[in-house]
Amino acid sequence: MATVDPTEPPTVETLCPETPSSFSSSPPLSPKSATPCPQNPTQSPSPSSVLATPLARLWRPTAQRNLRNQWSKLASYRQQWASSSSTARSHATALVNAYLSLKYMPSMELGALRDIPNIKKKASQKLFKQQVLHQGKLLSSYKHMVSVVIHMVNISRSMKCFLKGASSSPLVHFSGYSEDKNDPGDGGGIPVFKFWTISCFEEVAEELVQMFILELNLKRLLVVELLSISCKVPPLNSLHWSDELYPGEFSDLSICNLYSEETCKPVYPRLNDQKSEMPAARFNQQPDHDVLQVYLTTWLAEVNIDSDRVDEIFVEVGEEMHVTIS
Repeated sequence: MATVDPTEPPTVETLCPETPSSFSSSPPLSPKSATPCPQNPTQSPSPSSVLATPLARLWRPTAQRNLRNQWSKLASYRQQWASSSSTARSHATALVNAYLSLKYMPSMELGALRDIPNIKKKASQKLFKQQVLHQGKLLSSYKHMVSVVIHMVNISRSMKCFLKGASSSPLVHFSGYSEDKNDPGDGGGIPVFKFWTISCFEEVAEELVQMFILELNLKRLLVVELLSISCKVPPLNSLHWSDELYPGEFSDLSICNLYSEETCKPVYPRLNDQKSEMPAARFNQQPDHDVLQVYLTTWLAEVNIDSDRVDEIFVEVGEEMHVTIS
């Protein structure tokens, strides 16, 4: 099983001809739409673009270690996403419970407590504080989920292995970024392990990461709605889709292609490859129990993430790399 510390800082690699070593990740790039890579690619690399045989022998083990490293990181961040999403839903549930209790407090029958002075007022103050507390924790969990997806995006673009410096040097260097525009970083399209080229690994990584990008965007909509609910008229926290939820959020969303430079607003959520349109008006900021239950159920369902396909991707990649990724 390939394991790695997700926080490990990138390094530039120096190789002796007989002793390849570890590989580093490349600068962050934005994702693009991906299509599944065939299990047994048949297209042969162009002879003119293939690394010279001695360099290819050095490039391949270096690229192999890098791919194992990056896919192990993806598996780790997948687990971090699951943990953050679960924590966020717990805060969302507590927030909703506090809000509903506060909303219906004036009409509640207090039974034996009815004769205690100011009992409803004190209970309402307590519930309001709880709502504000869990709103803050929900926002914090959402921010961590954004961070996780950014890491996944960067990893999906860190699978190439570039020759660094002159190939005639007695020491052969490889790096995660290119110094030669003629070097695509893919070994000339040769298989890295048995069948798959670098582009194959990139395609399935982008397919995987795109699911989490779309789900993150949907969850942002739920966060905006949950942070906006209020029993006050007018509401105290009136948020809109175009508002930045925390300092630097729009820069973070840009890395995930979730912020439009044309409209200067976050891209509105969609499902898979469907188009989406910004609604003309917001929902009621005092939603009832049924609407809030739909929000919580949608959060739990993670409709944009095909868990079976995610598992399948990790199994396929692991089989190609001869490791178990978990």
